[in-house]
Amino acid sequence: MSDQETGAVTGTKDKDYNLIWFVEASLSNALRLDGYIRDAERAGDTELIDFFQRAKAVSLKGGELGKGLLAARLAPKDS
Repeated sequence: MSDQETGAVTGTKDKDYNLIWFVEASLSNALRLDGYIRDAERAGDTELIDFFQRAKAVSLKGGELGKGLLAARLAPKDS
């Protein structure tokens, strides 16, 4: 997002930090959407229930894909 690597500040290369952030944001969004689904259920709004359930599924998929990529990058490399 910037022209300079900020890893010296965070201790983590930007690309790695971005992946970690993406996973956290995706999974946090799924948790937030779960609350939105409950609110829509209480209101009996089936259109919103469906919308938020689909959005939650997309967030969970992004989180899972990101976790897989992160796990592969953190796995010990054979010498």
